Amino acid sequence: MKLNDYFENAKGIGVLATSNADGEVDVAIYSRPHFLEGSDQELAFIMGDRLSHDNLQSNPHAAYLFLEEGSGYVGKRLFLTKIREETDPEKIAATRRPDLSPQCAATDAEKRHLVYFRVDRTRCLVGSGKEKELASSAPAS
Repeated sequence: MKLNDYFENAKGIGVLATSNADGEVDVAIYSRPHFLEGSDQELAFIMGDRLSHDNLQSNPHAAYLFLEEGSGYVGKRLFLTKIREETDPEKIAATRRPDLSPQCAATDAEKRHLVYFRVDRTRCLVGSGKEKELASSAPAS
């Protein structure tokens, strides 16, 4: 199953981990990623002007863990690299899902960023499964 299809249908809790240039780690609850049209290898998160976003200014690498609702430990781990960002409020509003919970809605005064990432690799949530290298990030032979 393609990642964008998976995240379009899956329900659960997501956690984004970032660290600054000194290796100080932060973790935060994040909604499902927004995949770029027709891509399984680029996604975006809407981020507030907070620690996770600050960390990405000095270290572009992040990891996203998604735990599906239900029993057991089913989900995905995505290893990401930031590729760009923008702050256009109209673009951010158009990207936002209509079913956003009230506690996630930004106040009018809070600045938001649409931060784009490349998916470097994926792993199952648990187990010893091998990492899946995506075609775009696999080294050339």
